[in-house]
Amino acid sequence: MESLPELLTAVRSCRACEASLPLGPRPVVVADEAARVLIIGQAPGARVHDSGIPWDDPSGDRLRQWLVMDKCQFYNDKRLAIMPMGFCYPGKGRSGDLPPRKECAPLWHQHLLSHMPKLELVLLIGQYAQKYYLHDEFKTLTERVEKHPADSYFFPLPHPSPRNQMWLRRNPWFESVVVPRLRLRINEILETP
Repeated sequence: MESLPELLTAVRSCRACEASLPLGPRPVVVADEAARVLIIGQAPGARVHDSGIPWDDPSGDRLRQWLVMDKCQFYNDKRLAIMPMGFCYPGKGRSGDLPPRKECAPLWHQHLLSHMPKLELVLLIGQYAQKYYLHDEFKTLTERVEKHPADSYFFPLPHPSPRNQMWLRRNPWFESVVVPRLRLRINEILETP
């Protein structure tokens, strides 16, 4: 079996869907064998494609606010890994970015997960990650975020995009109930040696 550095090199060199990517491939992933928390989001946006830094945009600002983390804490790969459903920017659609490419998760996720044995919590951000990893009775993202057990290995969240302002306004329980539970879980995991 290849080492994690070798695997990360392979992921970052991936060209599986190159012909379908408007800006070309630039896989974005952060992983370390010591990581205790994993964030699985959708796919990098154009800004992240340009910088090569995951969550380097307004969505990332809001996510760090939810987690009460500064950039130094957030980008500490010994604590927190970041693996999107689609590793490259998929392009622009009519109402935002296109969905993540379907090739990435089946191609790379299990290999990467096998190299992160210390994971205690996986944040599933948005419907694509939740549909791929959760096979529960909840029919909607709202239901899942509200009712999923807080002590589970998986923790579903809405996407922190500024485009989700309406959802956040309609669901005030998210910031008053779910975000504090999320912060508590993160602190319990990351503050324990």
